[in-house]
Amino acid sequence: MSTPESPDAAVRELLLVMPRLIGRIKRIPPPEQLRDLDLAPRHLSLLSLLLLDGPLTVNDLAGKLGVAPTTVSLLVGDLSRKGVLERREDDTDRRRRIIDISTDSRPAIEQWLSPGAKAWQHALAPLDAGQRRTFVDTLLRYEQFFARD
Repeated sequence: MSTPESPDAAVRELLLVMPRLIGRIKRIPPPEQLRDLDLAPRHLSLLSLLLLDGPLTVNDLAGKLGVAPTTVSLLVGDLSRKGVLERREDDTDRRRRIIDISTDSRPAIEQWLSPGAKAWQHALAPLDAGQRRTFVDTLLRYEQFFARD
């Protein structure tokens, strides 16, 4: 028999809440301006980073996303052609390009992605820094389980 504090009870509760959570997130429609862009989760991660961290280089984005710079370059090229992102020269090193969300796309992206950030801020607010780290590490381990080949 499992108690509310047991791992089995926690797993049971998570197995019930995760589909509801994912279902609710999937029902948040992209703003009209972004609907025809065929955005995948990898695009959302990139856009979230730029929204939260500001303009970044391809290498910075690749490091934070955990993918190769060529992958980021492909994503950036795709979103640049669609007018979502813009590239500019780095004033300190003209060989590098700085990637940012375009001025025209920023309001729609903020409107779409900020509710998720606010929900996480609300959920994590009662936790101290160590508890937040444990929570994030737990989600990362969960993700790694499914990423195994």
